[in-house]
Amino acid sequence: MTKLFEHAVQRVRTLPPELQDEYARVLLRLAGDDGDEPVHQLSREEKASLAVSRAQAARGEFATDEEVRAVWAKHGL
Repeated sequence: MTKLFEHAVQRVRTLPPELQDEYARVLLRLAGDDGDEPVHQLSREEKASLAVSRAQAARGEFATDEEVRAVWAKHGL
């Protein structure tokens, strides 16, 4: 185990158990071992929305800085 990885593990050990589990799931996925948890499947509506978003991005249609700031302000960010 590298020193950096060992340091990361020590740091994660200080977190609450539920966060430790979340970090463990991420690490396992990155390592190619998803464990027993099913991979999230997109609904038909989510797939359609994603297709629209990808098409907009391919055409270079992005939100303006003003539109982004308005969304941030709406959510207190």
